[in-house]
Amino acid sequence: MATLTPLGLAVLGLLIEGPKHPYEMFQTFIARSEDRIVKVRPGSLYHTVERLEKDGFVRATGTEREGNRPERTTYEITDAGQDRMLERITEMLSEWKYEYPEFPLAIAEAHNLPRETVIKLLQKRVLELRAQLELVGRSVDHVEGKNLERKYWLEASYLRVIVEAETAWVENLIGELENGTIDW
Repeated sequence: MATLTPLGLAVLGLLIEGPKHPYEMFQTFIARSEDRIVKVRPGSLYHTVERLEKDGFVRATGTEREGNRPERTTYEITDAGQDRMLERITEMLSEWKYEYPEFPLAIAEAHNLPRETVIKLLQKRVLELRAQLELVGRSVDHVEGKNLERKYWLEASYLRVIVEAETAWVENLIGELENGTIDW
């Protein structure tokens, strides 16, 4: 069975809505802030679409040219693509998988830095986390204002909870480092 990457899954999810060309897909990802949940670059997006076509998950429906712009090939999802997408969503929802984020490794090795340096770096991280919370909060407010069904923006509420939890944990760690609860 062909592997379906997170970006491949996201592309198929866009194509469920209707045919699109890769540039339109990229713009849609950015407009919806989906680049926060899947790493997307124009080059990787075009490569992913080519791979999905090779695997039979998408097919070209036509090519068009506007003015001086390069030709744009429009793609649609196939029945096989929809079936594989649903299988992959089912797998991802039901099976826990450790995803190896970098932050736990940094925390595991933080003892190699001076206490004051760690405190300053974590304080900087908290500022960035708060900025992310504000961004996610604005996204949630935006979609709520449009009366968009919650099922279409579950990831935003999930991300908000995750960032809130990390912020609280890091703030607590800073307190423990500052008051000497953790021997450094």
